[in-house]
Amino acid sequence: MMLIIILLLITVVGFVLSRNQSVKNIFKPEEKYYTIDDEYNAKRKERQDEIDKLLGKIGKNGLNDLTEKERKRLDELSKK
Repeated sequence: MMLIIILLLITVVGFVLSRNQSVKNIFKPEEKYYTIDDEYNAKRKERQDEIDKLLGKIGKNGLNDLTEKERKRLDELSKK
């Protein structure tokens, strides 16, 4: 009798969890971009964050602290 109650309880809990949207979203891969504008804005923010990081490094230690690779990257990003 106790086994039947436990199995029934497990079944009910499983049913409730399967109907819950948040549990379904765990197994569904998250979509990164929804529209072309979202993708553009995300890439623009990534570029701006990289520029901010490089400019912050310049602000702390001066332009001479940047490596040649970082200087070229800053030039590339500033042209976009």
